[in-house]
Amino acid sequence: MPTASPPPDFSGVSPPDAVTANAPDFLAHNEGDSVAVAMRDLQPGPVEGGYLTGSESLTLQLTEPVPLGHKLALQPIGAGEAVIEYGVPIAVATAAIEAGQHAHVHNLRSIRWQSSTAG
Repeated sequence: MPTASPPPDFSGVSPPDAVTANAPDFLAHNEGDSVAVAMRDLQPGPVEGGYLTGSESLTLQLTEPVPLGHKLALQPIGAGEAVIEYGVPIAVATAAIEAGQHAHVHNLRSIRWQSSTAG
């Protein structure tokens, strides 16, 4: 007959809120990138993050909600200017994007699809 095992001890495990409280709100891949990626759903207000390639911390005033995995502008990007991520142009702004604004399909167009006639 099997014997019952004692229940697992989770006393040393931090609750999820405590873990995410210390995690960055956003991360940029390289210094000089004009956008970063939201590490969780973000709401307007101050957010903190940094670069994957360095220890510099950044604080930014978010102007609108940014969903997990979406981009946010680290600096103003003019209409027609390149959007830089990974240290290279990945898109072109189709409208002016302010620092702290959600950067997505509504205000940028991927360079990969720039010559496409769709959408």
